[in-house]
Amino acid sequence: MADLWLPRLWGDVRLAVQNLWNQKTRTVLTALGIIFGVGAVVGMLAIGAGAREESLRFIEQLGVRNLLIDSHPAGSDQELQQRRRSSPGLSERDVRILRANVDAIEQLSPRKALHPTQLFPRPSGVMPELYGVEPSFAQIHDWKFQEGSALDEESEAQSAAVCVLGEGAKVSVFGYTPAVGKYLKVNDTWLRVSGVLRTIVSSGSGMAAVDPNQLIYTPLSTFQFRFFDVGGNLKDELDGVDIRLKEGADSSTSARVVTAILNSTHHNTPDFSVVIPAELLAEQQRSQTIFTYVMVAIAGISLLVGGIGIMNIVLATVLERTREIGVRRATGARRSDIVRQFLLESVLISISGGVAGVAFGYFLSWLIATTADWKTIVTFTSIAIAFGVSVAVGVVFGIYPARKAANIDPIEALRYE
Repeated sequence: MADLWLPRLWGDVRLAVQNLWNQKTRTVLTALGIIFGVGAVVGMLAIGAGAREESLRFIEQLGVRNLLIDSHPAGSDQELQQRRRSSPGLSERDVRILRANVDAIEQLSPRKALHPTQLFPRPSGVMPELYGVEPSFAQIHDWKFQEGSALDEESEAQSAAVCVLGEGAKVSVFGYTPAVGKYLKVNDTWLRVSGVLRTIVSSGSGMAAVDPNQLIYTPLSTFQFRFFDVGGNLKDELDGVDIRLKEGADSSTSARVVTAILNSTHHNTPDFSVVIPAELLAEQQRSQTIFTYVMVAIAGISLLVGGIGIMNIVLATVLERTREIGVRRATGARRSDIVRQFLLESVLISISGGVAGVAFGYFLSWLIATTADWKTIVTFTSIAIAFGVSVAVGVVFGIYPARKAANIDPIEALRYE
């Protein structure tokens, strides 16, 4: 049977290709709906995959075992005075209480921030921010270095005039030459560069709203001893506290404990927030899934329109070739042969449109990444889904015209002009 079936199928394929080739313009126009639909599906999934990877990298940088406490600066002197009647703000006292009462804490680092009024050498870009942190900050945020090393306990104990640069701050101040061992002057204080961090993905809110690549890190004791924030009168003693939890600790439960303690010391004054990267990760994944479904649904409409176009064209072709159908039936062709012939033509249109659509999807992804500066990732899964759906569209929308052609009465077909 296979010896008879394969040559027959091959003959039908050759005939279908010849018929489509004879109507090249119509075939191309019919395939355009499939091309744009497949391209849109591939492009939308590439955008979603790129956004998901960037978000995951950012949240992993924050640390899924971390809790980030951010102070909320007052908007005016009046607001600050009103707060101070009930809350001392985020302070070293809060740090001591958290260390003593939260067993799940593995590492903790207070954080203070300052916007320098002057920097030498003068930066070529935006003015980097100065952060005062404890040495544990490096472990909390899993610092990776291009050159040099992290701040150490000795620097903290001695209030040493040293600093670590974010990659962007280093390029802005020193260019692309090595920076370790060089000096920069922040306001009136000279700091020696002890390390330069690798590029860090940045996005988000709170502390995360500041690009970590554009920061200068110095020991917290150095910050407190050598710097004074003239414009920080409306801020709390600390700008934030970064916490790493022990392995196996539940971040949501720990966050509730931390929030309860701070609410107690701040007398329920809403002058701080607790960010939970693990929950951000879960929420991001849920949002990304919804986004992907919506984008694919929108792109799928193009495939649906393309399928309707295939059905319309094949129906028109059936009418044009009614006499041919009658001749084939009269010479011994079965209904299954007619169904297979027209179904092959619709499937070939969808396959060729699918292949061209995948290429269009690659181009669309590249264009979006280039013009919008948005990372896109074309995955094998997105290609398989888009191409598989395009073939399915060809089959589904080709069945009705093929069956209609097979059900034409041979005698009436021979009389058809």
